[in-house]
Amino acid sequence: MLHTLSVQNFTLIDTLDLELESGMTVISGETGAGKSIVLDALGLTLGNRADSRSLRVGADRLDVSASFDLRDCPDAMAWLAANELDEGHDCVLRRSVNADGRSKAWINGRPATLSDLRSLGDLLVDLHSQHEHHSLLSRQTQQTLLDEFGGHSELAAAARATYEQWRTTRAELDELRSRQQEKDDRQQLLIYQVEELDSLGLIAGEIESLEQEQTLLANAGGAITGLDRIISLLEDEEGGLLTVMRSARTQLEALRELGEQRRDGAELLESAQIQLEEARRELCTLRDRIDINPERLNVVEARLSAAFDQARKHRLQSRELPALHEQLRNELNELDQSDETLRAKEATLENLLAQWHGTAQQLSKKRKTAARQLEHDVEAQLALLGMENCTLHVELDSVEGPAAGGAEQVEFKVSTNPGVKPDALARVASGGELSRISLAIQVVTAGVRTTPTIIFDEVDVGIGGPTADAVGSLLQQLSRRCQVVCVTHLAQVASRAHHQLRAVKSSAADRTSAHLLLLSEEERIEEIARMLGTRKVTATTLDHAREMLEQARA
Repeated sequence: MLHTLSVQNFTLIDTLDLELESGMTVISGETGAGKSIVLDALGLTLGNRADSRSLRVGADRLDVSASFDLRDCPDAMAWLAANELDEGHDCVLRRSVNADGRSKAWINGRPATLSDLRSLGDLLVDLHSQHEHHSLLSRQTQQTLLDEFGGHSELAAAARATYEQWRTTRAELDELRSRQQEKDDRQQLLIYQVEELDSLGLIAGEIESLEQEQTLLANAGGAITGLDRIISLLEDEEGGLLTVMRSARTQLEALRELGEQRRDGAELLESAQIQLEEARRELCTLRDRIDINPERLNVVEARLSAAFDQARKHRLQSRELPALHEQLRNELNELDQSDETLRAKEATLENLLAQWHGTAQQLSKKRKTAARQLEHDVEAQLALLGMENCTLHVELDSVEGPAAGGAEQVEFKVSTNPGVKPDALARVASGGELSRISLAIQVVTAGVRTTPTIIFDEVDVGIGGPTADAVGSLLQQLSRRCQVVCVTHLAQVASRAHHQLRAVKSSAADRTSAHLLLLSEEERIEEIARMLGTRKVTATTLDHAREMLEQARA
């Protein structure tokens, strides 16, 4: 429910800090005292349009914040949690407007869009103002009301969920079909490319191996000549390294006078000789393995040339061809399976459509029954409100094809006088009539509504006598299920409230200010006596006011 409302620099309000309780609260006061200003300020926190002309004269910025207790509003708590804005059972909506018309909004201290405010506000407050569009005029709200009243909201949700699945599947199917021609073209190209790469048959690492072999074959003659020169340097009988090494060892052995001191040198010379002999054997083996083979060279160069040609076509390095080959083959396999995917998607779409039709048919039957009952119950309440000639028509207009709302659109239409064709609420009902129609519908559907706070701005316009008493009784009845706030001119309505606020306007120098005062018991008696409309408040009117309060409590 709405717990507190804080307003600064809004039209005639300088500063207002208001605490509201559960049950029914009325706001009364002289005409022009600023009763509806408070509701207009609250409307800003619920996402209504901002206007710099709403700033108090001389102010640079207006600021309005409203705090709510969400313990009886699971839908709002779920919305906040889904948007990562939850703060336990409390919620604060804030709005500021600068003198240049720029507006900012916050939810629980975090910046928010006006769309967010409106979405959350619809779950927190149902504001019935004569000057603002309110939820009852929305066909979506009317449909929700009917479904809640009939107790088939879960069925409506199932139809909506199935429709969303159907819509998503249809979009996916349309995308698959639109790509079919493109797929065929792509498939033909892939078949050609994969066949070319199949013929080439490169394996990972083969290009590097071929390049090494090609380099060796192309330079085989020079390599053999060079190896022969090296081996000759080792083996030459006159000046070869091995010959010199043997001579050195022999000469060292001849120096017997060195005794044991020559041993280390002799061992090193022996080791060096052994290393040189091993090197000679390795080089001879390598020379013998080198093959001057022009035919093999031609084969290697032809394969490399074919690989380079393919690489140029695909604009990549030749060593990347094996990976590309695998990638293209996988893509071709996926395209081969896409026809099966298309058929499976078509079957899924058919099943979803059949499922939606089944759910929608059940929903239509229940809506027809609920519509007749809602018409009957609302018309009974309207008669109590002095609108015995007003009839409600809940029309169910069939729609073609699957739709989120089911097989029909729901619209509330009214006829305010006999013989007048029913029409949409906004086109037929005046402000006061619309408020009373809204009140009748709210009372009838109160048991199933989840909005914790309902606000009526001058629901009693143009009525009096027993009808006014009936309005007060219905509002009091409604307040047993939710918080009700009502701006009223009628004593019969005010006497039914649990709490009463009086709007007063004061002037000082060049400034006029509006205030709200919470009335005590005696102040309520005086205010209700004033509202009875006598020229002068007398003991009789005070007694009458006291009696009205006592009767309302009884």
